[in-house]
Amino acid sequence: MKKLLLSFIILFTHSVYVLADEGMWIVSLLNKNIAEMQKMGLKLSAEDIYSVNNSSMKDAIIQFGRGCTGEIISSKGLVLTNHHCGYGQIQAHSTVEHDYLTDGFWAANYAEELPNPGLTARFLVRIEDVTSQVLASVSKDMDEAKRTETIESEMKNISKKAAEDTNYETIVRPFFNGNAYYLFVYEIFKDVRLVGAPPSSIGKFGADTDNWMWPRHTCDFALFRIYMSPDGKPAEYSKDNIPFKPKHHLPVSMKGVQKDDFVMIMGYPGSTDRYLSSFGVENDINFKNPTIINIRNRKLEIMREFMDLNSATRIQYASKYAQTANYWKYFIGQTAQLKNNNVSGVKTKIENDFTAWVNANPNRKEEYGSSINMIKEAYSYMSQYEIARWYFLEGVARGPEVILFSYRYTRLIEMMKDKNADKEKLQKAINVYKGQLDDYFKDYSVDIDKKMMAELLVMFNANVEKSQVPQVVKNTVQKGKKNMQKYMDGLYAKSIFAQRDKIENALNKGNAKAFENDPLYKLSKDLMEAYFAFNDVYSKKEELLTKGNRLFVKGLMEMHPDSNFYPNANSTMRLTYGKVLDYSPRDAVHYDYFTTYRGVLEKEDPSKREFIVPEKHKKSMLEKDFGPYAPHGDLRINFISNNDITGGNSGSPVINGEGHLVGLAFDGNWEAMSGDISFEPKLQRTISVDILYVLYVIDKYAGAGHLIKEMTLVK
Repeated sequence: MKKLLLSFIILFTHSVYVLADEGMWIVSLLNKNIAEMQKMGLKLSAEDIYSVNNSSMKDAIIQFGRGCTGEIISSKGLVLTNHHCGYGQIQAHSTVEHDYLTDGFWAANYAEELPNPGLTARFLVRIEDVTSQVLASVSKDMDEAKRTETIESEMKNISKKAAEDTNYETIVRPFFNGNAYYLFVYEIFKDVRLVGAPPSSIGKFGADTDNWMWPRHTCDFALFRIYMSPDGKPAEYSKDNIPFKPKHHLPVSMKGVQKDDFVMIMGYPGSTDRYLSSFGVENDINFKNPTIINIRNRKLEIMREFMDLNSATRIQYASKYAQTANYWKYFIGQTAQLKNNNVSGVKTKIENDFTAWVNANPNRKEEYGSSINMIKEAYSYMSQYEIARWYFLEGVARGPEVILFSYRYTRLIEMMKDKNADKEKLQKAINVYKGQLDDYFKDYSVDIDKKMMAELLVMFNANVEKSQVPQVVKNTVQKGKKNMQKYMDGLYAKSIFAQRDKIENALNKGNAKAFENDPLYKLSKDLMEAYFAFNDVYSKKEELLTKGNRLFVKGLMEMHPDSNFYPNANSTMRLTYGKVLDYSPRDAVHYDYFTTYRGVLEKEDPSKREFIVPEKHKKSMLEKDFGPYAPHGDLRINFISNNDITGGNSGSPVINGEGHLVGLAFDGNWEAMSGDISFEPKLQRTISVDILYVLYVIDKYAGAGHLIKEMTLVK
């Protein structure tokens, strides 16, 4: 149990504070937690987990790409992450002839490992508290705009200075709603190759139906390898690069897990909002979440309609569909659990107690007295525009792909029209745009895009307050009034942006008018400019909200000086710890802490893509050919623990008290999907793949025992 005031424990069962095994802890500050962790079963020291001067566990953990976590599991740079984290790379290498999504992929040697342009592995070098430096020039009488400007300038200066004479990437990030600041120093490797992935029938078993649910039976993993230059430095892809030699790699436990075992998870959780106010919760329930759900539901239906027609389109849109579907279901679950768990009421209780504490002291009232009203006023204003905001974001910026794709040509058009433009710079820019065409059109369907444009603009016009619908949307819907799809067919037929060769031809000619007068470009430009104008209106109260939240969080920390607070997730390395644990979500229902191979066979349904079991995999399980991967008798598939994770932790290692890998985190559970806003100690569970099931699939299904030989197995 984290340090808490006894009175606080009595008052609250759910809160922004630390309860049970809640907390995404900054790894450089674990000395505040280490005694409790050791009492729970940790055999390591804080220095073993995070050290600047010596190799430590942090050196085996990477930020995988832009939004997941991975871990080094061999001395040759072998990386383990989730199948859904590597899904984009698996999809990018897939064709109808070589469908790795359906069939899986396994490299027999280094030469067969597949490069992935743009994929990076980011290692944390060190963390520094720079709060005093960042806030040195800030004064209480500054308005919020000046305060932000001053802080951002200082953050840039600190980051720039820390990066001098190094090859490191540096960034300063705010914590506790702008009450603390930390510098993060990273080393980034840019040659990361695909080594192995099971077929989606294993790696995504259950797919959307089982997503965010327990019990689960999926083997959500993929293997990559980091490469470095011969002199040990990060380098772009080259055939001369060699496998990365890590400072530390995680040994793999062969013991399995038992109930109440201590486990910790290290990774890069993306975003939480545990200090969100009751007003923010109501905004999410009533405006934000339902709008996102409705728009994404239609986008998914459109994609699925065309994906079901042929294999090429299915492969093209597999990753886009999965990304859209993941958080479509997330927002459905979050909305339901925000209501079921009375999160708004919990937040209101916290705010009322905070207000009583503030009003009991004149000095506190002067500093914090207006914070709750600031937050309330900001949401009262912003909620009026929330539906329109999400139609702009989901229906325009993240809607038809041609909108952002064509709008990005605005700068090039300006260069082409400039009679004094440097011809060499212009040609370089043209070459950059040419270089983007293959990647864009490889996974683009004009038929899907046309239907997206037609239907999302109609939805925008129908579902947003009329005074907030931009004129360009009204005009377009009016023009397509008789048949919106037919109108879009004509628009796309006239556009160069629907065909690769037409764009390339216009680029070769340097033809600014061909771009500027293009009907899709004009529509996209008008839509984006309408969005920017709308955002100026929506954002009028954001400074007020920022200030209110900052003062509220600062006051909460002052209100409970003996509590061990943790900051919201913000894609920086964190550690969470807890136990392998079952749970009872509702009356007369109890869930065990693990699932077995029997569940895979019970769920099998050859008529549904989500529940196909490959024949070879099925045969091995029926014959109970488990080898050394079933120390408890049955082959275990997934297990749950009460660790505190969120998106970004996908692919994070689940590590036992001895520092050995026992699992791979990949999901949370349905009953606690309000957890990003309010931790639910009795319900919140992390769903993980048992590492022994991963080894079983690599060995018995893939026959890739050479990869297991790389690992350090601990019995």
